[in-house]
Amino acid sequence: MLLVATRHYFQDWFIWQFPLMHSSLLMRSFLVFGFLLSISLPQVAAAQTTPTFYTTYQYTAYTVFDTTSPDSTVVRGVGGSLLLRADGTYEKHLSIVAPSGPYYFNQAGTFTLTGDSIRFAFTDLKGSDVQRGTFRFDPASQRLTLTILGYPTGNKGVYELVAADTVVPAPTAPATAPKAFRQKQKSKRRQPH
Repeated sequence: MLLVATRHYFQDWFIWQFPLMHSSLLMRSFLVFGFLLSISLPQVAAAQTTPTFYTTYQYTAYTVFDTTSPDSTVVRGVGGSLLLRADGTYEKHLSIVAPSGPYYFNQAGTFTLTGDSIRFAFTDLKGSDVQRGTFRFDPASQRLTLTILGYPTGNKGVYELVAADTVVPAPTAPATAPKAFRQKQKSKRRQPH
C-alpha cells in the first residue's frame, strides 16, 4: 500500500511540477536567446537608424491659400528653422525676405500631436494664442508638411520643411563665367572700322 501511495504521490508531484520545470527550462532558453540577441542587436540598430520626427527642420516653402483669391500665393524668400523637441516644446524662427526687406517670425511654446493634427500654443506680445492644423511627415525623405488653419475659416498656410541634417546647400554661381562662355562673348564683339 505504501508503494502505491508513494507512486501516486510522485505521479501527482510530476504532473504539477513538470510544467514548472519545463517552463523553467523554457525560461532559461529564452534568457540565453535574449542575451545573445541583445549582443547582436546594437550593431543592427546602428546600421538601420530610423529618422526621428523630433529634430530641427529648415523651412523650404510657404504657400498661402486665401478664400478671396482663386489662386494660391507662393511666398518667395522663405527661410529659417523649426525645432520640435520630444518633450513637446518648439522654437520657430521663420524669415521671409521680401523686396521691402526681411521679416522675422519668432515663437517658442508647446505643441501637441493627436493623429495627424498638430496644435501650437505660444505667448507673444498680444498674449496667449493657439494655431491648429495638420502635419505629414515622410521618414524616408525627412520632409515635414505643416498646414496651419487661418482666419477666416477656409484660409490656410502650408509650410514645407526638411530635416536640417538632410538639407543640401544650393549650388553657388561661379565667380567668373566659364571659359567657353567668355570665348563666345569675345567672338560676338564688333571690330572697330
